Amino acid sequence: MPQTGATTAILAAALFGVSTPLAKLLVHDLSPWLLAGLLYLGSGTGLGLLRLARKLSASQQRGERGLRGAEWLWLLAAVAAGGVAGPVLLMAGLTATPASTASLLLNLEGVFTALLAWFVFREGVDRRLVAGMVAIVAGAVVLSWSGPVSLAGGWGPAAVAAACLMWAVDNNLTRKVSLADPMDIATIKGLVAGTVNVGIALALGDGPPAVPTAAAAMLVGLLGYGVSLVLFVVALRHIGAARTGAYFSTAPFVGGIASLAIFGEPVTLGLAAAAVLMGVGVWLHLTEDHDHEHDHDEIEHDHPHVHDEHHRHHHDGPVTEPHSHRHHHGRLRHRHAHFPDAHHAHRH
Repeated sequence: MPQTGATTAILAAALFGVSTPLAKLLVHDLSPWLLAGLLYLGSGTGLGLLRLARKLSASQQRGERGLRGAEWLWLLAAVAAGGVAGPVLLMAGLTATPASTASLLLNLEGVFTALLAWFVFREGVDRRLVAGMVAIVAGAVVLSWSGPVSLAGGWGPAAVAAACLMWAVDNNLTRKVSLADPMDIATIKGLVAGTVNVGIALALGDGPPAVPTAAAAMLVGLLGYGVSLVLFVVALRHIGAARTGAYFSTAPFVGGIASLAIFGEPVTLGLAAAAVLMGVGVWLHLTEDHDHEHDHDEIEHDHPHVHDEHHRHHHDGPVTEPHSHRHHHGRLRHRHAHFPDAHHAHRH
């Protein structure tokens, strides 16, 4: 369902984008390490409570399934890359990197995500998709441009770029487990990354934050990191890592718009140019028509689904949709518009 994937990816970007200026309101009261940890903990704790409430109510019957087998290894690797290594590299790099340079380098996450998806994980790509990605990233670069760029001090910018690579690895590995319950994935990521970052902050000498400040940070984290990540995983499930990463790269623009209201910042030429470039990029992606004859290999797997042209198996009794159970796909060759979801991982 490409429309579902695009919509949830853009909503994920919007929530994350709005969380950035909100986090800026708290950064004066908390160190970067502690703020990052509380944001992640708010995500994991809040989603954990929502999961518990869902389990205790009838709403648990959503057709989602838990993590299984090797998926735990993929998820742990994703958390290690994006929730642990990424923040550590970023904070280390920021100590030796000018703010203007760091802002520009952070746009590499979307680029690295797409490159890994295309060349390592073999997601389908065409010129229209590449053009859209270039336009979106160009908009983000324009938006984050704040003065002369300097790569002096070599290791600092390299560490920031390495952090972006770790987040790109995280995005692509999370794609490998996206058939599992997105709330489970986001809860685990939030709790692990939050615990690690708060632990680092305390080890570096930070004291316990004031309760109102901690609560505010965790609430921002629940929405901007937790709910956003749930939507991000749903998008990964339907449209793959490259396309999801491209849509998510619009988050800085959303943050810029939110800053207009929160801080009363003026509308700048850069913001207007970014709007045009990102609008063109999103339009190129939304109007993509990836349609060709392709083969489906025989496969057996378990994921939420409805009975469509790819799911025509029989049930002994009545079922609700979507539902999740182990089911078999026979070999099939046909043609229709499609995206790199669980049923369309073929090479091009």
